[in-house]
Amino acid sequence: MAKVREVMKTNLHTVGPEDTVGEAVAVMAQHRIGSVLVMESERLLGIFTERDTVRALSQAHDAARHEITSWMTHGPRTVGPDVDTDEALHTMLDNGFRHLPVVENGKVVGMVSMRDLAGG
Repeated sequence: MAKVREVMKTNLHTVGPEDTVGEAVAVMAQHRIGSVLVMESERLLGIFTERDTVRALSQAHDAARHEITSWMTHGPRTVGPDVDTDEALHTMLDNGFRHLPVVENGKVVGMVSMRDLAGG
């Protein structure tokens, strides 16, 4: 059985809690990714995804200027690197997630996406 550490991405893209929705979207577009981690130093505060972008823009005409903390998912669910990929996939499917931060010993060490777990 494959483990999350075998498929996770370790090149993490992050923004800070003081950054705006527009800044987060720019990072996502530049790197062609579907989410960014919201970090304060090494502490994971939240995750901001494509879905959050759509929600923000549909509810506020000036959302791009809002602080990311207004729209991110606070305290996101995480997974350990030694969890079976099937278990991580079930967590994502059961909760409607497309991205899961990977945390080991309290530190974010990677990110796993639905695409990573589907093998494509």
